[in-house]
Amino acid sequence: MPEVAAKSALARTVLYEWHVSHQGRMVEFGGWEMPVQYAGGIVREHLATRRHAGLFDVSHMGRFRVRGPGAEEFLLHVLTNNACALEPGEAQYTFLANERGGAVDDAYLYRLAREDFLLVVNASNRAKDWEWIHGYLPPRGVTLDDTSEELAMISLQGPHAAEIVCAIVPADRLPEAKRNRLSVSRFGSTELIIARTGYTGEAVCFELFCARGAAVALWERLAALGAAPCGLGARDSLRLEAGLPLYGHELGIDPEGNEIPIFANDLAPCAPPPAAITSGAPHSKRSARNTSRSAAGRLTHRSPHACSNGWCCPLPCSRGANRCALATASFTTNDRWVT
Repeated sequence: MPEVAAKSALARTVLYEWHVSHQGRMVEFGGWEMPVQYAGGIVREHLATRRHAGLFDVSHMGRFRVRGPGAEEFLLHVLTNNACALEPGEAQYTFLANERGGAVDDAYLYRLAREDFLLVVNASNRAKDWEWIHGYLPPRGVTLDDTSEELAMISLQGPHAAEIVCAIVPADRLPEAKRNRLSVSRFGSTELIIARTGYTGEAVCFELFCARGAAVALWERLAALGAAPCGLGARDSLRLEAGLPLYGHELGIDPEGNEIPIFANDLAPCAPPPAAITSGAPHSKRSARNTSRSAAGRLTHRSPHACSNGWCCPLPCSRGANRCALATASFTTNDRWVT
């Protein structure tokens, strides 16, 4: 379970002591005690990320490992985006969607190997997401593990981020210079997962995963190489500037207590149900990958409603396939941030 202070009900990341000793202003966020800013202030941290490189502690996020021969099929069932579109070494933005078309959470899925996935979810939703996903776990073929405490997560974002990462790992161990690519290298004696993903809108972006015991040394090395430590304030201003949603604000429940539909968010990824890929004329892996980028919407694989076009829909509809917004519209992800 998360590290908890004796006199506080708030959880703390492995970097908590570093934040406090370096004048981090600690606040409550999603049940965690996190730095909102350092002495220089939010504006300076925001600009440091846009002009050079910002360093963010995101170890409060939930990290679930999904493994086994049935992992891909299971993820097709519980996530909105197309897990089978990913090759090992690729990632995608996705949703956990309920039967009403609302978001249980938004998440990022990383394919580390053919039968090995890492799913990153929001910190405040970790327990809820675990219970929801676990409820659909099949009796065999898939193992689901919560690795949030053993695997730390650090984000490095900004135009000079690649130069900094190249100072700690060989350049040929970096992932391909495209959004949503990942590779596995080493930091000292520890395995280091390097993903070209992030939450700032920066074209050059990395999220780094390492063993908990190596997190402080990795953070200090990145800071020594010139990355500016940033708090939650700059993280929020950067994602707002990039037009990225935050669960509890643009996703989840609105101020009137109503559920916000996933497709109210123009980054909402969707994919055809597995049958739409595998039935009819033969489809190659490449055609399945292309289909996931522009497809009439599958919000949930287990949806009871389907039109004659073959798309699963979470909403009962009597308008027919020719007038169905989900069946006739083309929803595409935003290439700037998520493809």
